Amino acid sequence: MVSVTDRVTVEQTAVDEVVHVAPGARVIRLIVAAMILALTMAGTVYGDDYAFPFGPPRMYATRADPDAPVSSTRVVGLDDDGEEVPLSGGEVGLRRAEFEGQVPRLIDHPDLLGLLAETYTAHHPEAGPLVAVAIIARRYELQAGQRTGAYVDDVLVTYRLQPPERGGL
Repeated sequence: MVSVTDRVTVEQTAVDEVVHVAPGARVIRLIVAAMILALTMAGTVYGDDYAFPFGPPRMYATRADPDAPVSSTRVVGLDDDGEEVPLSGGEVGLRRAEFEGQVPRLIDHPDLLGLLAETYTAHHPEAGPLVAVAIIARRYELQAGQRTGAYVDDVLVTYRLQPPERGGL
């Protein structure tokens, strides 16, 4: 292996020649640049996150009010005693962001929450049976950007599970 200091450097000659862009190509470049600028400005004012890259993602483009509540969505299973069993912390193979992205779909089709319960039961056979699955949005109160300790839970949807069939005569 040759060390870096032993490498031979190649001398390059300076090129004095400047390459000029043809006037037609210059006009095309200006038109394309103006179109991109116009789309970006329109997306900034009127667009939403689905228009990216011409509509900037709001979470990076806007500032949140430090006194506005902050929402945190979670999916929980409920057992016979009414105790919550977390399902959105990777317990069923989905991360929290994946759950939050699917909340509108899960609200429209609550039976899909039954699949989460089945997956949880398959991964945790020792756990007791779940009787329901719920999506809960917790809104934390803030003051000057700090938690006040107060929060409100809003149950977005609850799906009651069918009791397991018992074998026998």
